[in-house]
Amino acid sequence: MTTPFGNADVAVVGGGVIGLATAWRVRQRGLDVVVADRGDLGQGASRAAAGMLAPVAEADLQERELLAANLESARRWPAFAAELAEATGIDVGLRTCGTLLLGRDRDGAEHVDRERDARERLGLPVRRLLGSQARRLEPALAPGLRLALELPDDHAVEPARLVAALVRACTDSGVRLHPHTEVTDLAALPAERVVVAAGAWSAGLGPVPVRPVKGQALRLRDPAGPGLCDRVLRWGPPTPGYLVPRGDGRYYLGATMEERGFDTAVTALGVYELLREAGEVVPGLLELEIDEAFSGLRPGTPDNAPVIGPDPDDPRIVWATGHFRNGILLCPITADLVVGALTGEAPPGAFGRGRFGAERPAAAVQGGAP
Repeated sequence: MTTPFGNADVAVVGGGVIGLATAWRVRQRGLDVVVADRGDLGQGASRAAAGMLAPVAEADLQERELLAANLESARRWPAFAAELAEATGIDVGLRTCGTLLLGRDRDGAEHVDRERDARERLGLPVRRLLGSQARRLEPALAPGLRLALELPDDHAVEPARLVAALVRACTDSGVRLHPHTEVTDLAALPAERVVVAAGAWSAGLGPVPVRPVKGQALRLRDPAGPGLCDRVLRWGPPTPGYLVPRGDGRYYLGATMEERGFDTAVTALGVYELLREAGEVVPGLLELEIDEAFSGLRPGTPDNAPVIGPDPDDPRIVWATGHFRNGILLCPITADLVVGALTGEAPPGAFGRGRFGAERPAAAVQGGAP
């Protein structure tokens, strides 16, 4: 591999929000930083993300360490967004709108009550709402809605604006950005340290069990402007989904969860299922215009938690990957943890690669390595 850039203190492989935020933070420490991405900056999983900051909705009784990281990163988000805005003049679209988890029928109501019980056991702020109470908050909800759970601390940000702000912050601070630069051999990178933030393609660069999890989604638009809903709306099972308002008449409807390797095709079935389920909850959504149908690849791991920290077998390498559904949420804390790993200011945390075996998962590498 021949790289188009010279020596650097730190080379970041991957130009999504995790790689860009890390590069910006590292550069703030005075180190020379270069970022290489196999495509356009921020156009992989970051572009396809809904932008939910949802530590409470994503909480799981069996994932306490991940919950703690999600909650802490959510706490850092307002200051992170404000710092980016001050540095770049770009508003990243942080909306402290809250979230409703919806149960439209008996099974859905039972699911909502189970989720309420789990979150109350974790000490998380939630409020049980009857369907009529939820409809007073969001009048566009279906009349037959049975039950809802209000999650007041789960918010949202707009990933496209976040990417734009991080690219500007990196450029203005002197980070050297190299899109369309394929990295296949970390040992060949002319850098003292290497941060792997390559998302679903990370397993092609080392023994890390990251696999692609496909998600199809839609961008919708109301020509009349905002008004359909103000809060993030979530529903399921049997088919989970969510609607994320941008505050200006644009909405994100997502997302399927498919184990199909590196396939990114948008299918009629995927779009149909998204619209069918959403229409049962928010009937007016079916009158919106479709701006775009697309798919992305979430970087999943066996335990749903990210891989962050120095490699136990090669201390030159620091991992920052495997964020699955929480890449946008975990962006601030991941960047800070990687800086701590690079500078030696922080001991290895709970998300190191050492919790997995050393064998590279062959299924993740086939046809998908960068």
